[in-house]
Amino acid sequence: FRGGAAGAAAMGINVFALMWMRTTINYQYRYGTSMFTALRTLYADGGILRFYRGVGFALVQGPWSRFGDTAANTGTLELMNAFPATRDMNSSIKTIGASAAAAVFRMASTPIDTCKTIMQVEGRSGLTKLFAKYKSHGGFPAGLPQLWHGAYGTVGATFVGHYPWFATYNALQDYMPKSGYAARLPLAIDDKHHPLIDKLMKNATIGFAASAVSDTCSNSIRVVKVYKQTHTENMTYIAALRHVLADGGVTGLMFRGLGTKIISNGVSGMLFSVLWKLIDDRFKKLFA
Repeated sequence: FRGGAAGAAAMGINVFALMWMRTTINYQYRYGTSMFTALRTLYADGGILRFYRGVGFALVQGPWSRFGDTAANTGTLELMNAFPATRDMNSSIKTIGASAAAAVFRMASTPIDTCKTIMQVEGRSGLTKLFAKYKSHGGFPAGLPQLWHGAYGTVGATFVGHYPWFATYNALQDYMPKSGYAARLPLAIDDKHHPLIDKLMKNATIGFAASAVSDTCSNSIRVVKVYKQTHTENMTYIAALRHVLADGGVTGLMFRGLGTKIISNGVSGMLFSVLWKLIDDRFKKLFA
């Protein structure tokens, strides 16, 4: 629970800092534009506030998802480290169970993600279009599955993205030295501050690397998921995949929005890793 609470707090800060980039990414996923075209189009549609459409849903979904991710990762590692039979297993193998748990956890929040994503893509009219889609399929209860559009894509992308993220994160935590980073900086830093600087630099580097690996692995799934989730018509994953391939071919499927995603999640990963460890360390002291 402690690891999950620290992750949720770190993600809440992340939402405010980087929401504008995530809106740009989802717009690219849906319409296949370049990053700069997406930025210009979104800004022309409502200025700075346009990038924060759906922020209320994001403030619920982001920390909730990270709580599940980090609680699954921290809890699984601590549980397996508590037993002699699993204590010495490779960290990548330990992460498989955490990835499966995190994927199921995220599925529960799909309606929140659907509302957030369609507002990011369609702006002010997003919820109106989603509600019309819901009503056209019978309203309550027959139309409820419309709110879970993209759920399987969320599970797939979460597992495919979560496992490489934490496998990379856990492996680099074990592999990289704990100190020596601050001493290499061309700055005059007091020796007493070296441990903190070392920790921040190590976690920021690991966070960026983990995010880049994760994004590259899961990008194509997220493209199809967002296309299906935000389309005003009901469509299968196969139909969404065909539309994406028709628009941009295999290259479009694999790399649509990936550059923006790596930049966004690289910064987010560094910020999250630093904040998570700082907050988790503080929680350890508070609840020791």
